[in-house]
Amino acid sequence: MALKIKVKKQYLTKYQNGYPLLSSEWIQSLPGGIREGDLIDILSPSGQFIAKGYYGKQNKGLGWIFSAKREAKLDGSFFQHIISQALTLRKSLFSDELTTAFRLFNGEGDGLGGVTVDYYDGFLLVQWYSLGIYRYKKDFLKTWFSFPFVKGIYEKKRFETSEETSDFVGGTEAPAPLLVKENGITYATYLNDGWMTGIFLDQREVRKRIMDEYALSKRVLNTFSYTGAFSIAALYGGAAHTTSVDVAKRSLAKTAEQLQVNGMDPAKQAIVVEDVFHYFKYAKRKGLRFDLVIADPPSFARTKKITFRASKDYPELLRDLIEITAPNGMIVASTNYAGFSFQKFKEQVEEAFRGTKRSYQIRETFQLPVDFATIESFPEGNYLKVLFLELDV
Repeated sequence: MALKIKVKKQYLTKYQNGYPLLSSEWIQSLPGGIREGDLIDILSPSGQFIAKGYYGKQNKGLGWIFSAKREAKLDGSFFQHIISQALTLRKSLFSDELTTAFRLFNGEGDGLGGVTVDYYDGFLLVQWYSLGIYRYKKDFLKTWFSFPFVKGIYEKKRFETSEETSDFVGGTEAPAPLLVKENGITYATYLNDGWMTGIFLDQREVRKRIMDEYALSKRVLNTFSYTGAFSIAALYGGAAHTTSVDVAKRSLAKTAEQLQVNGMDPAKQAIVVEDVFHYFKYAKRKGLRFDLVIADPPSFARTKKITFRASKDYPELLRDLIEITAPNGMIVASTNYAGFSFQKFKEQVEEAFRGTKRSYQIRETFQLPVDFATIESFPEGNYLKVLFLELDV
């Protein structure tokens, strides 16, 4: 028998309209003895059934709603239904020979918050965001293994655990590196090497636009470059030269590898291991100017001397970028911070340009691609915000 939770009156309409996240501030109280993974009946203040959810603490909240039916369960039948729907949504990507890496299942956007599944040329990477949903691992993975295209499965547990195990779950192990395609570009990825694989799949459409429209003959600066994926896309688009800057020491070898697997010479490009904000000072001192500047910082980053929070520090970052952007240059400003709206991000951009004696036009905007499915009732799930800013002289 499911436990029962009543929502506060002022948030009742939100949940009735399909809001999927169980927020601690929006419910009256937790039942005693509740455990990770327990199923929950979500009720109105008067006791009327609203929806079915599960308890699973993570940084976003206390769990997720997954059905409007009281009898719903997190079992093989349910998983088969939502996964089949998710695969249908990605049908066109499966038939795209130029792209072999994308998201297969995007949490609440595909009907079950707290878990995502990415596709890497037949290998799956499952990311679990709470112990609560991890309790259903057996039936969830069994459903995925039932599909013939699945070669092997890896997992990342993004919740506190004392387990020190390999990320490999079963099937066939992937080669290291695993070479995947995105819009015809090759990327080296690693499924069993820490939290990140070597590429952020949510930026696929942005990289394509840079390659197709904005990179030709440009001097490109890629800040917070990670493994240099934006730089590779720019070079495929005919960029004259790329400079990739990231504070992580391994970014040097990782970026060089991405260039090499695409038949490009790392020695002909600049790969700089340095705090991005320190690099700005160097670039200004040397009078460097770039035609295309890409900024996709983490929501939060800390080095020995600098702490960056996208929620309040993005305008300062942009002001640095404006100073080293050439006349008629382009800034690709991106954030994955879910805590503010696209409108708020645009306001940050306006704030950054105020007093700089330069103006801009927004040429294009991007949010998450179709495989990163979202729902209208949960706008914060559409976290990615990208602005192509064309500067004046």
